[in-house]
Formats: sequence, C-alpha cells, structure tokens
Amino acid sequence: MARPLLVRLLQLLATLWILSVLVFAGGQLLPGDVGRAILGPFADARAVEALNHQLGADRPAVVQYWDWLSHAVQGDFGNSLAFRRPVAPFVATALENSLKLAAVVIVVVVPLGIAGGVVAALRAGRAPDRVISLFGLSTSVIPEFVSSLLLIMAFGVWLRWLPISATAPAGAGIGTQVTHLILPALPLVLVLFGYIARMARAGTVEALAADYTRTAVLKGLPQHTVVWRHVLRNALTPTIAVVFTQAGNLIGGLVVVETLFRYQGIGGLIYGAARTKDFPMLQAGVLVAGAAYAVAGLVGDVVATALDPRLRRAAA
Repeated sequence: MARPLLVRLLQLLATLWILSVLVFAGGQLLPGDVGRAILGPFADARAVEALNHQLGADRPAVVQYWDWLSHAVQGDFGNSLAFRRPVAPFVATALENSLKLAAVVIVVVVPLGIAGGVVAALRAGRAPDRVISLFGLSTSVIPEFVSSLLLIMAFGVWLRWLPISATAPAGAGIGTQVTHLILPALPLVLVLFGYIARMARAGTVEALAADYTRTAVLKGLPQHTVVWRHVLRNALTPTIAVVFTQAGNLIGGLVVVETLFRYQGIGGLIYGAARTKDFPMLQAGVLVAGAAYAVAGLVGDVVATALDPRLRRAAA
C-alpha cells in the first residue's frame, strides 16, 4: 500500500495548497479594510493607513500570502480583529468541539445505518425493506433547522428530557458533555441514517448476488455465517469510505445546528468571523475545516483499501 498511500498524500498536499490559495484570495476580495475594521468606522484615515502599514496589509498580495502561509503551517494564524488575541486558540477550541459532536453522531448513526441497510437488503422487496427505505428517504430530505426545532420543542421544552444548549458547564464530566450533545446530534443522525443505510443496502444486495456468496450457500454454511464472513466484509467497504467523508463534513459544515444549539464549533466560528469581517479568523477556520475534510477522506480511502484487496490491486 506504500505507493497508493504516497500518491494520496501528495494529492492531499496539493489540495490543501489550492485551498490555502482560495482562502487567502477570498479574504483579500472580501469588502472591508483591516485597519478600518480594527480602529472603527470613525478613525482618522491617516491612523488607518499607518496601522495597515504596520500590519503589512499594504504589501503586495503575493508577499502577504507567503507570510501568512509560512506562519499558518506552524499553527500561527495571526491575531483576531474582533478579539485582539491570537486566532489559533479559538480555532483549536472550535475544532475540539466539532470533533466531539461529530464523534457522537458517528457513534450513533453508523451502527444504526449499517444495521438498517443490511436488514433491508436481507428482506429486499418486503415490508422491512420498504419501511427502512421510506424512513431513511424521508428523514434525509428534512432540513436540519426544521428537525432541530421540532426536537428542541419535543425533548427540550415539552418533555424536558434533554438540555437545549449543546455547551456543557465548565468542568463537566464526559457523561454530562455527551448528554448535552445528544439533542444537537439527533438531527444529523436523521439526515445521515438514510444515506448510510442506502449505501449499506446497495452493497449488501450486490454481495448477496455475487458468486462467492452462492458458493458459500452451496457449501451448506448457515445464513449468519455467510452474512458475517462473506457478505458484510465485501458489502461495507464503500460504506466505510462514505462514513469517513461524512465525518469530515460534520467537522466544518454544521453552521445551522451549531447556531440553533449555541455550540461553538468550526462552522459557527466561520459564520461569526464572516459576519464581523474578522479575516484572520475566517481564513483560519475555512482552512482548518477544509483540511479536516480532506484528511477524513484520505483516512477513509486508506481504510477501504486496506480492507479490500481488489482496491489494493487496482491502486497498484
């Protein structure tokens, strides 16, 4: 696997470099002035010009990009214009929060989605298959803000089973943190369940019709042995890659959920930075979210390749 892994790593580095160029260019093209954003709208023009010169904002774009990139690879994203403090601690905290929420979602939705897809495939064309497919399709098309509001009203306001806020009190234990994350995780579980279940069902149906499955059945092996040893290993390889891709999306694409549940993750950080025109924070947040998505996709490809010898031969 050394050669395909090296190729994927080079592709990852190229992707991150292109992303860094786009992020920096986007920050440069956004309306607003760094010095004006720091000093305020009523500051003297000469003071704004002097501050821009001090910060290097009046230098050529190529020079600014190289300076920003060389510091970013070392974890130094500059200082926030809104908080007047280094950006890195804010991004690190937001990334940690997003990872916690993504972990809760994945731990819940992956077993449910795979189990639902396998059951639907084993009962293809019958009532369980129709029910699971209809439920997954219905929940996947409901917007997250709609399901979030319904869940907040049901479990947070009427029944009061779960806390509405996703942020646990300072110093709370793991159990308390997970309890606060269950409610914001549920809308994401509903959206992803149908997608993962459909992938697992399609892979299982294909594996059940394969020659190696028929051979195992003709040998007289019990159904549960055929399913566990022959079907699932081959059926779930594409699903694993999809799960890792969705995990990367969960890290940086949860603006609506994080806003509704007052949770400071990467998505909320990017949204807040865009509203306040905090360019260093915005650039760092987008770059970290893109890097997390790319790394998750790489890990998914590596795991799928390691589990499936056919993919290893194709990559070689």
